[in-house]
Amino acid sequence: MDIVAVGDYVNFQMNDDGTGWIDKVFERNNYLSRKAPKIKGTSFRGERLEQIIATNVNKLFIVNSTIQPQFNNRLLDRIIVGAESAKIEPVIIINKIDLIDIKEAEYWIDIYQKCGYKVYLTSAKKKIGIENLRLEIKNSDSVFWGASGVGKSSLLNTLYPELNFKVGEISTQTNKGTHTTVTSVLKEVEPGTIIVDTPGIREIEPYGIKKQDLGHYYIEFSDYLNDCKFNTCTHFHEPGCIVREAVENGDISEERYESYLNLLDTIEDDMIY
Repeated sequence: MDIVAVGDYVNFQMNDDGTGWIDKVFERNNYLSRKAPKIKGTSFRGERLEQIIATNVNKLFIVNSTIQPQFNNRLLDRIIVGAESAKIEPVIIINKIDLIDIKEAEYWIDIYQKCGYKVYLTSAKKKIGIENLRLEIKNSDSVFWGASGVGKSSLLNTLYPELNFKVGEISTQTNKGTHTTVTSVLKEVEPGTIIVDTPGIREIEPYGIKKQDLGHYYIEFSDYLNDCKFNTCTHFHEPGCIVREAVENGDISEERYESYLNLLDTIEDDMIY
């Protein structure tokens, strides 16, 4: 785990020449993390390290776009799992809403609102949904996270023009974003309101989650978990699984369940890389 990360409270000492050192790092209230990305051309045995994204935050704003790049529910669900496991409130932003008919987004809006998540529809270009989102951010310590190209920096610039974050372009070949934010940046945008802007991501694997625990971070499973036949049920193949019954009965979204199985398949009990 990183010794110091964005959002940490520290004591530091300064020298006359402007250099200095940190002599104390205070205990974190929470932290958002993921498995450190694999490095191309390398391989090793053992568990990948944990990468800290931000600490001491109470809201995670997950930015997705309607198109350019295409809405990615699998990535969204993985980030939600990271937030739920860290006890950070996830808030969903569907950006670039001006590029589609609103009816095209209603399917996803319905799924996540039924789970109990707040969903904001925004357009940085047309300034849609900006004031409602600003009220949600106010008086919180928040981190913004999402894939490259979803308009995260543009959205933050529209909310707080003084930030003036660099904005990237969408690749015409891949229809994906290019990295513009290379390190996490913490800003106090108004008294009592702090935001952390993070580099765009293309993949995420939540850190430190076991197969039998994953279901606890899909909040719509919570009403059924204690009724499964086995208390270590992974809700995949075990007999007497009430979560699967709920999916078959339409009480749990098939999209979310398929997303759960996709993530479950990537979790290894004995990881070898």
